[in-house]
Amino acid sequence: MTNDPSDQDDKREDDAEHASGAEKNDEENVSKKSEQEQIAQAHSPEEHAESSEKEATSIGPSRLLTLSLGALGVSYGDIGTSPLYALRECFKGSSHLAPSNANVIGILSLIFWALILVVSTKYMMFVTRANNNGEGGMLALVALLNPWRRDAGRHSALLLKLGVFGSALLYGSFMLTPAISVSSAVEGLNVATSIFKPYVIPITIVILIALFAIQSRGTETVGKFFGPVMILWFVTLGTLGIYGILHEPRVLAAINPWHALEFFVRNHWTGFVVLGAVFLVVTGGEAMYADMGHFGRRPIQIAWFGLVLPALLLNYYGQGAMLIHAHGVSAKQPFYELAPGWALYPLVVLATAATVIASQAVISGAFSLTRQAVQLGQLPPMRLFQTSSEEYGQIYVPTLNWLLMLATIGLVLGFRTSTNLAWAYGVGISFAMTITTCLAFFIMRERWKWPLWVALSLTLGFLAVDLPFFGANLLKIPNGGWFPVATAVLVYTLMSTWRRGRELLRERLVEDEPVPLDEFIEDLATDDTVRVKGTAIFLTGSDAGTPPMLLHHLEHNQVLHEHVLLLTVRTEDVPRIPAADRLEIDGLGQGVYRVFARYGFMQNPNVPVAVRLCERFGLDFDTDKATYYIGRATVIPTDEVPGMMLWREKLFAFMSRNAIQPTSYYRVPPDRVIEFGLRVEI
Repeated sequence: MTNDPSDQDDKREDDAEHASGAEKNDEENVSKKSEQEQIAQAHSPEEHAESSEKEATSIGPSRLLTLSLGALGVSYGDIGTSPLYALRECFKGSSHLAPSNANVIGILSLIFWALILVVSTKYMMFVTRANNNGEGGMLALVALLNPWRRDAGRHSALLLKLGVFGSALLYGSFMLTPAISVSSAVEGLNVATSIFKPYVIPITIVILIALFAIQSRGTETVGKFFGPVMILWFVTLGTLGIYGILHEPRVLAAINPWHALEFFVRNHWTGFVVLGAVFLVVTGGEAMYADMGHFGRRPIQIAWFGLVLPALLLNYYGQGAMLIHAHGVSAKQPFYELAPGWALYPLVVLATAATVIASQAVISGAFSLTRQAVQLGQLPPMRLFQTSSEEYGQIYVPTLNWLLMLATIGLVLGFRTSTNLAWAYGVGISFAMTITTCLAFFIMRERWKWPLWVALSLTLGFLAVDLPFFGANLLKIPNGGWFPVATAVLVYTLMSTWRRGRELLRERLVEDEPVPLDEFIEDLATDDTVRVKGTAIFLTGSDAGTPPMLLHHLEHNQVLHEHVLLLTVRTEDVPRIPAADRLEIDGLGQGVYRVFARYGFMQNPNVPVAVRLCERFGLDFDTDKATYYIGRATVIPTDEVPGMMLWREKLFAFMSRNAIQPTSYYRVPPDRVIEFGLRVEI
């Protein structure tokens, strides 16, 4: 999103790394000459230090418009399909709220101010400023706070737990969004005729299966149609809304917040219960923030204020106008009742297309979040494929894809209707939004250095809106809201167990490294170790002491290669590391080099490409004939070593056994790898 040539050069180099994972054996096909050309194109890190705001100002008007249109298809699919069911659930849910004129006006006022305060003010004007080099989302926000640093303070553990649990909450919405969106669109057929009623669930399942089945092909080609379809969708929303408002222009009075206050005074507890349904109009706010890295802050804002917000408000007000005009008889499907009879079937088709796009965006978001979690050490390495050399966010995670499909279909079969699904929807997202507000407070204090009274005032103001929504959604737990909570607990357990298990494993490995690295190098200079031609690359996860693999190699083989690289791959708390700043090399003497390959949490490590970059530091060896040494630790759960509870240790051992092998994760040619097995008790 910048016209700086140096940025484009580094992006091409990074694209080469990402694209290699999308094709089988692509790494072996990359010529040495092309790698040298990519290295020559790299520039200094300082040329990549521009903030996202400065990058945005360098975008030309045409490019800005293109990005804004693209945001419609990716970032606003979720919130853009909420009119299908949000207003309907305010009257159709268990609140049993009568669609009287006063209640309709009150609900419309709540919807208006929810969109203004939560999405327009909190997210658009404030939270999007808290981006990690342009990337948004819960884990990006946590990485921005960097709770892993040594001087993070007493609250660092709490911040990490909040961020991880907030991310875990989103997995429930990843399953629920496709189910409720597609179901609500297909249910529009029931408005025209009852003939389709037995076929709504089968049609929904077929659409969902087809959607998940095409994920392996990537969204690059299909994505070109997302923007235009969503433009048509939002224009249709606005047009239908205007059509409805013309029947009852008095609904425009709902802009006055006094009507929202009167609604609560008049309905008391029922008014509070309805907040759980009103919240459905803002459920896509967190997804929009997570997708910000694809387009940038300015395109996201332009798309929201220029088209999405006006279209949504017009449609909600149009639905309310039709409810008043028809004296509440359209409360079952107020969205579809807005359309003339001849337009019903085309509207169902368009709504289905829009919900498929919304589901696609959510699935892509699940893939991106999973990659971030893996890179930040919150989940075990798993197989993923980059499906586009142009877009970092277009990846495919096979295991997660099929798990999401099974869970989504199970939700459709279990809840049967979109109304029942609405009870499960919103609990996790409302909690996640509350966590985002809490994390934003620490951003204001620690990153922006705002005065305490300013940060606290804003935080309390946002919580004054978040907490009532969260409280109202908690009432959904007995009727389906337990599902996203149970999913979050499960995912959080997996994440926390993996993170803690890795810490224990690292501690145990460090304990078993008795030889400091500098002493090892001194011994090489004095002993009679046989040195043979070639290069040995030892992949090690720690930079403390001599790697056990190296000691075992010398003990058993009694020889050492002429060139030795101790390579550690580090994932930093920024989204991307430019190619020019990828490596740190320290010559230790005796042909031994300590190499750190640095990647951002939105990038996929590619060790062979990183090794080739060593040539720019003057290391002259044949990387294509190097031998890679990788340690493979077998975890032995035991009660005799302090750490985690035994059941968590067994869970960590199971996750370790089933994680993708380092050769695949780091894209190391398997025919040039020697593995050393280690048994470690935790």
